[in-house]
Amino acid sequence: MKIVIAGGSGFIGRKLADLLIEEGHEIIILTRNDKISSKDVLYVNWLKEGNNPEKELGNVDVLVNLAGVSINQGRWTMKHQKQIYDSRMIATEELLRIIAASPRKPAVLINASAIGIYPVSLDAVYTEDSKETADDFLGRTVNDWESKAKKANEYGVRTVFMRFGVVLGNEGGALPLMALPYKLFAGGTVGAGEQWVSWVHFLDAVRAIVFAIENDNLYGPVNVTSPAPLRMKSFGKIIGSVLKRPHWLPVPSFIMKLALGQKK
Repeated sequence: MKIVIAGGSGFIGRKLADLLIEEGHEIIILTRNDKISSKDVLYVNWLKEGNNPEKELGNVDVLVNLAGVSINQGRWTMKHQKQIYDSRMIATEELLRIIAASPRKPAVLINASAIGIYPVSLDAVYTEDSKETADDFLGRTVNDWESKAKKANEYGVRTVFMRFGVVLGNEGGALPLMALPYKLFAGGTVGAGEQWVSWVHFLDAVRAIVFAIENDNLYGPVNVTSPAPLRMKSFGKIIGSVLKRPHWLPVPSFIMKLALGQKK
């Protein structure tokens, strides 16, 4: 299949491209920066004035949208929040334009999403059928993102929303940031420590995308998390144990808000 990945230079995007290449698929990565194509990957410029990627793509079988400013980099200032939100809306809008301009529509759009669409709770269990949405920055962003991507249905394109949990990997995702205090011998419970961490290993996240591509009966939201979520306190203890670092300094919630920025 000819598979186009927007956000193919990110952590999950790189791993996904590698796996799909191994499986023999034709891979195209949409990029803002000029990159030299190889025998395995064709790079096509987009999101800059004068770019018309649809002219280079031809007939596409699958679109995968992973594009957007990372939520794991930088403080959540108002400026950064705007970048996170706008980058997702703009990229998705451009993919919809590409779909509209394509004589033969792709069979499926796999659109990244996040479990941040659900409200924070210590006892609720959320499934793909849950209707509750969080009324905070991340919840509103994910809700608007999915609503925009859903417009692909109007072109007869099967659309899947991959609601990723906390993605873990040594090279990227949330783990490097979460492990940093332990590496500095300053790791400990955040707040009360009862918060749930619904995590997923990056390879499982990548394989879930491939599963969604290959199964025509899958559409709408899909929660991509491990079946064994952990409380924050237990999660932190495991990080400390693996890194052979102590888990002892409690970190008050207000300190984390100062460090990470406002999330409302």
